[in-house]
Amino acid sequence: MNRYPLWIYIIVACALVLGFTYTLPNFFGESPAVQVSSIKATVKVDSALLARVEEALKAANVVSQGTFLDPNSVKVRLADTDTQLKAKDILSQSLNPDRDNPSYIVALNLLSSSPTWLSAINALPMYLGLDLRGGVHFLLQVDMKAALTKRLENLSGDIRTQLRDKTLRHSGISREANAIVIKFRDADTRAKARKVLEDNQSDLAFTEQDLAADEFRLTATIKPEAVKRTQESALKQNITTLHNRINELGVSEPIIQQQGADRVVVQLPGVQDTAKAKEILGRTATLEIRMVDEENSNPATLVAAQQGQVPFGTELYTERGGSPLLVKKQVVLTGDRLTDAQPGFDSQTREPSVNMTLDGPGARIFKDVTRDNVGKRMAILLIEKGKGEVVTAPVIRSEIGGGRVQISGRMSTTEATDVALLLRAGSLAAPMEIIEERTVGPSLGADNISKGFHSTLWGFIAIAVFMSMYYVLFGLISVLALSSNLLLLVALLSMLQATLTLPGIAAIALTLGMAIDANVLINERIREEIRNGATPQAAIHAGYERAFGTILDSNVTTLIAGLALLVFGSGPIRGFAVVHVLGILTSLFSSVVISRAVVNLSYGSRRRLEKLAIGNTSWK
Repeated sequence: MNRYPLWIYIIVACALVLGFTYTLPNFFGESPAVQVSSIKATVKVDSALLARVEEALKAANVVSQGTFLDPNSVKVRLADTDTQLKAKDILSQSLNPDRDNPSYIVALNLLSSSPTWLSAINALPMYLGLDLRGGVHFLLQVDMKAALTKRLENLSGDIRTQLRDKTLRHSGISREANAIVIKFRDADTRAKARKVLEDNQSDLAFTEQDLAADEFRLTATIKPEAVKRTQESALKQNITTLHNRINELGVSEPIIQQQGADRVVVQLPGVQDTAKAKEILGRTATLEIRMVDEENSNPATLVAAQQGQVPFGTELYTERGGSPLLVKKQVVLTGDRLTDAQPGFDSQTREPSVNMTLDGPGARIFKDVTRDNVGKRMAILLIEKGKGEVVTAPVIRSEIGGGRVQISGRMSTTEATDVALLLRAGSLAAPMEIIEERTVGPSLGADNISKGFHSTLWGFIAIAVFMSMYYVLFGLISVLALSSNLLLLVALLSMLQATLTLPGIAAIALTLGMAIDANVLINERIREEIRNGATPQAAIHAGYERAFGTILDSNVTTLIAGLALLVFGSGPIRGFAVVHVLGILTSLFSSVVISRAVVNLSYGSRRRLEKLAIGNTSWK
């Protein structure tokens, strides 16, 4: 009657072993570390950089507790914060001899101190939020006026191209405030131009104005719904770009979310180097496509350019291989016209390539440029803080239409992936300004962890003492089930790499109270069955069977509320909801399955059972 089949005991044992294994990393804490990542597309993070880092630290007699190479950075674990600061200064000087033109980001960070064997099975500590781990909080304001200005400039270029394609002559296109003014010498041309533009520019509203006998104006303004769409798009692009930039800091679980119509909240838990975080967030990289100056690309001119004698109308850059390259100042296309970039392989040579997709106007411009420059080189530049670097400079093989562009040649698979990422990340759609900055120190985070831990611990002890006194052995079994519930909950949070915050700790405390409620229902039901004259074995069986329906109903209704918080909540509310929902699932398993397994092991094999150690059964 009260015996589980062997496979259930095996499942319970495996769950507890896995729970203990994946909870274990949370007890090892974190070590101070230094992280080195590339700031340029032409500079790679590889084993050679790892060797340089190790050599620089060895030369300065700085002892590390391990160096690690991952796809995006080199990380060095150190013994204490003093050594961490010293190592950062040494690596900054060694890797960036020219401070005005750095090649690497050297940032302070924290790494898990878990043993290697735990990391090998992907047993990692759960992420801690800003309030527990310390870090920085930024509130950024997006300049929506600049976004609209940028949109107007793009539309001006589109209008100029469309009128030229239809051979409609105008006497000037200018931008005045938030409008584009197109001047014509006669009304007929203006009427034809208006029809062409209305067919192609659905985001613009047009009005006519006659100022003189030979000046007929057509004024274009962005429609209100298009203004809203532009602002929303700018905000989304900025958030995407921030995600890509923050990856350079190696921040685990950063929070980047929209606040209101024009603000973005950025929280970086564990970041100690606030200045470096601000520098990366404030980067204003832009993508440009220009033509290489083939006429002046002879050895003598290149040597003279390197000595400061750059030909008029060109600029000097350096390619990936280190060779000089003269690029025309005239910009053919900007990153605004790029809609996607993915790594791939050339269908003919099978070499790694980057496949780019342009929007409609960009496709038309690119088609014209490639048609007129077959056999010449085109440079793709990333401009940042007034300085540019050549991402790639391919040769134009033929006219490229349709808006699909393939870049190939002299690239590895990794380089193709990196270039595609750079092109996708692009630039900020509109400038952003940091209007609020808060820093939570590690000591304050540790204090919050200590208070949250002790509050949960004392709550657990109070529950354990009450249950043991009131239900005796069944109370101890309930406490054991509650302990397993806490173990499984922490293990799940660690396996899912969820972020634990102060509201999350509150949810753990709440989960403990709700979980013990199920055992109270079971114990009281067993007492009731004994009072009604049932044998001890029958009382155990009926107690678990008849209490299960009530336990399931109460947990399902609570789960619905938790899911609503998870779906519709944000920030601290979502953090509370994640722990709350997972806690409901683990409490169902622990209070019903695990406690029943222990009871069955304790009483199931006894044929003559006279009494249960469940307290005074005469109490109602």
